[in-house]
Amino acid sequence: MSERSDASARMRLRIVGAWALVGIPLAYGLVETLRKAADLFTG
Repeated sequence: MSERSDASARMRLRIVGAWALVGIPLAYGLVETLRKAADLFTG
């Protein structure tokens, strides 16, 4: 692999990691919010 493609692969990995770091807790919070809202409206 060339040096440029290595840098590109590392940058892509960092972007995916950053999205995972933010996205996983965000998705968990959204699911929990929807579950609690459903409890409020359904009793």
